[in-house]
Amino acid sequence: MSPFVQLLASAVALMMAMGIGRFALTPQLPQLITEGQFDLTAAGLIAAANYLGYFLGAVDGMFARQPAQVRLRLHGGLWLCVALTLASWAADGFWSHLLLRFGTGVASAWVLVMITSLSQQLANAHGRQRLGTLVFAGPGAGIALTGLLALAAHLLGLGSATLWLIYGVAALLMLLAVLPCLPRALEPAPAAAHDGPPQGAGIGRLGLVYALYGIGYILPATFLAQMANQQFHGQWLADLFWPAFGLAAALGVVLASLRRPGHTSTWLTATLWLQGLGVLACLLGGGLGLGLGVLLCGGPFLACMQLVMQRSRELAPHATQRNAGLLTACFALGQLSGPLLAALSSHFSGSLQPALVLAALGLGLAGVLVLAGGASRAAINPSSPALPANPSPQPCATAGAPSLRH
Repeated sequence: MSPFVQLLASAVALMMAMGIGRFALTPQLPQLITEGQFDLTAAGLIAAANYLGYFLGAVDGMFARQPAQVRLRLHGGLWLCVALTLASWAADGFWSHLLLRFGTGVASAWVLVMITSLSQQLANAHGRQRLGTLVFAGPGAGIALTGLLALAAHLLGLGSATLWLIYGVAALLMLLAVLPCLPRALEPAPAAAHDGPPQGAGIGRLGLVYALYGIGYILPATFLAQMANQQFHGQWLADLFWPAFGLAAALGVVLASLRRPGHTSTWLTATLWLQGLGVLACLLGGGLGLGLGVLLCGGPFLACMQLVMQRSRELAPHATQRNAGLLTACFALGQLSGPLLAALSSHFSGSLQPALVLAALGLGLAGVLVLAGGASRAAINPSSPALPANPSPQPCATAGAPSLRH
């Protein structure tokens, strides 16, 4: 089977597992709150349960190195995303939704970790690195799909239970279409020895940047639909913002794939600061503020993740497995902190504004840390060349050295 078909199948798998399995709660929030199943504070806790599941699934996925382990988590995660989304049709109330979102968090993390490793290994082996980058437009396309389905459901007057069923059927159809075409795991290769200087300080700084990014992006990504619903008082126009967010994220990946080699720190700083401005734009209110929030938060959403992993390879190209695992943990903890911050903000102030301000400040600080790290590295070793945007393949374990985590 051609690499193009396998990489396309990988993109569709991420479209289903992330766009539906992980992020389908966002366009459902306004309807679920209207139906009285839970309030905004409880919604933050349900989102946090989803990201806790994602953290645990990602950590578990780091240790899947044998082909049978990779296959079990990939196929198990895909089928769990479908099954738990279908089961959400019968969910009613806080605890049932919390448990289901926790499960989809674990399942979607398994799929993301395995697909990331398999697709990037395949792309590198066949010299299709740019096409491998475009695999990660899949989550953006999935977000756009869930948003458009939510818009159709709103116009038809359908309830949340019916929409969960629609999401589940769509996920099942996508899974059946791509299951025979997914990349297969190979036996892991031994790690290469490396005698170069350690880059622990740089990776630690990057981990803090990634955690701050996790907090900053997850607030608009989780509550954008609810903010739009409040602004437009439940009108169908509010349902346009979430699919627009997904479309902007997919286009951001395409743009990032076209960049020239080098200047990763500059690009990463720009994406972080653009997202910070987008979070602040959400505070302006009105359609213009939310529209700017969609563009400035959504556009760099997935591209920022790629740039973080690229920067980690520049700092320590021979320790990709260890550093990718560390960065994944930092990112997931940041995501987990975001909804908890939102729940506290909603409980004590009755709105998300304090949480959004803190998230924007965190993204600004993350950009400063990236620039400071680049400047200190240049001062220590000014002659050190940067790796190209699409580095040549290196020996790696099948699921042990992914180039992107989400």
